Amino acid sequence: MTQDVHARTRPSWVLLGPAFVAAIAYVDPGNVAANVSAGAQFGFLLVWVIVVANAMACLVQYLSAKLGLVTGRSLPEAVGARMGRPSRLAYWAQAELVAMATDLAEVVGGAIALYLLFDLPLLVGGVITGVVSLVLLVVKDRRGQRMFERVITGLLLIIALGFLTSLFAAPPPLAETAEGLIPRFAGAESILLAAAMLGATVMPHAVYLHSGLARDRHGQPDAGPARRAMLRVTRWDVGIAMVVAGAVNLSMLLVAATNLQGMADTDSIEGAHAAVQSTLGTTVALLFAIGLLASGLASSSVGAYAGAMIMQGLLHRSVPLLARRLVTLLPALAILAIGLDPSRALVLSQVVLSFGIPFALIPLVRLTADATLMGADVNHRVTTALGWLVAGLISLLNVVLIYLTLTG
Repeated sequence: MTQDVHARTRPSWVLLGPAFVAAIAYVDPGNVAANVSAGAQFGFLLVWVIVVANAMACLVQYLSAKLGLVTGRSLPEAVGARMGRPSRLAYWAQAELVAMATDLAEVVGGAIALYLLFDLPLLVGGVITGVVSLVLLVVKDRRGQRMFERVITGLLLIIALGFLTSLFAAPPPLAETAEGLIPRFAGAESILLAAAMLGATVMPHAVYLHSGLARDRHGQPDAGPARRAMLRVTRWDVGIAMVVAGAVNLSMLLVAATNLQGMADTDSIEGAHAAVQSTLGTTVALLFAIGLLASGLASSSVGAYAGAMIMQGLLHRSVPLLARRLVTLLPALAILAIGLDPSRALVLSQVVLSFGIPFALIPLVRLTADATLMGADVNHRVTTALGWLVAGLISLLNVVLIYLTLTG
């Protein structure tokens, strides 16, 4: 009850923050690769995909935060409570695989950024990314979630600056941008990229994590006015964070569509960086690389944080921070050590992530639509219908993404 009194006496903006941590998943290196490729290959054709993906993300992340606030449980805890031990272990295994794939994308992205900035070998860059992400997690453990939120929000602003600067350096034509809001495709390759952008936008680890972030920050407010007020603040938190993430994603696509369309070798992050440098200059390319580095560092620490929450919720045990970090970091370092093409590794990581999305979205919609669990704050029928539509569409698109990637 004391926590609720404090929540009512603090200004609403002070309560913002958890959604900004979850939003890092929407501007990770995998998003950079997909958005730049879409703009370079198809111009403004897939602008509408960014808008639709962002709307879906708003709904999914709000439902996750709502579950944590109303039930006092993270999504992994709520799912685990309804499973027997064998089912819970199987569910944890797929979630752990998703966490490893997440870390692969983030660490590879950070390694590529350090290579672009300092010409460091990819393996060395991967180790540095892992160490810095561990430091960020130590900050969270020792200084609390509020300080961690501030650091991650700062990195989100750096990411935004790094990519939005390119947009202002060469503004896109408004007429073509507006035309891109009309849903349409131009062949199988555009469908593949749209599936990658839309289907892989909602990352499973962000869905698992946000429920715990909201619960850990705000507790479980009492039903009634206090909870309704907190849910209202949460809607603002999610809305603002998703607008920032959506603007960054849109800027990536628009910059590529305006400056890189038709250029060769823009299907990799390194190639896109080189193209940005040749068309927009060294300063803009430097900011691009800095934004990518901030993306890799922030998303890697957030991914590891999600992995810890998944393990605690499903295995009912806490693992030391260093051991937790190494579990998901080592596969990423192994891929870099054997010399696999980093851009290809990013694509493959998105395919693995795709398998895990239904396991996060379907339980989330079911739980938040359960009147016995959620009480007066159960989803409205329209919200539940939209939730099932989003879960079904994203799951279907991920099946398409997996098929086209593995057969293409």
